[in-house]
Amino acid sequence: MSDESGIDHRLRLAGLADLPLGEGVPAGALQKDAVLLGRLLAGAEQSGGTGEPGVSDDDVAAALSLFEDMRTALDRLETQVVIEARRRGMEWRQIASHQGMKSSQAASQRYQRLVTRLEEIRQGIR
Repeated sequence: MSDESGIDHRLRLAGLADLPLGEGVPAGALQKDAVLLGRLLAGAEQSGGTGEPGVSDDDVAAALSLFEDMRTALDRLETQVVIEARRRGMEWRQIASHQGMKSSQAASQRYQRLVTRLEEIRQGIR
């Protein structure tokens, strides 16, 4: 997906900004973590990457620790959107196309991997 098409998709969804986030949707936490990471990188850039005051090594370590939770939240969101797409009657080939995949089998397999990963996390296997 090119940056231009990504911008188009974001503009399309911008109209939904006034809708409240539903219970159990991890989008809020994901957004907050992304903002924190952006601030860390902006602070590191201002210090020229020298480690000068503003961003410490502990700050960078804390930022690194956010990614696994962010991946899990993103996987949950993707799973929920795929479930919604299927509920609305979208076929796997359509889902694949929107996800930049070449086959319905690839989209279905990705969904199954996400569901399996999330279930393993829920059960404490991962």
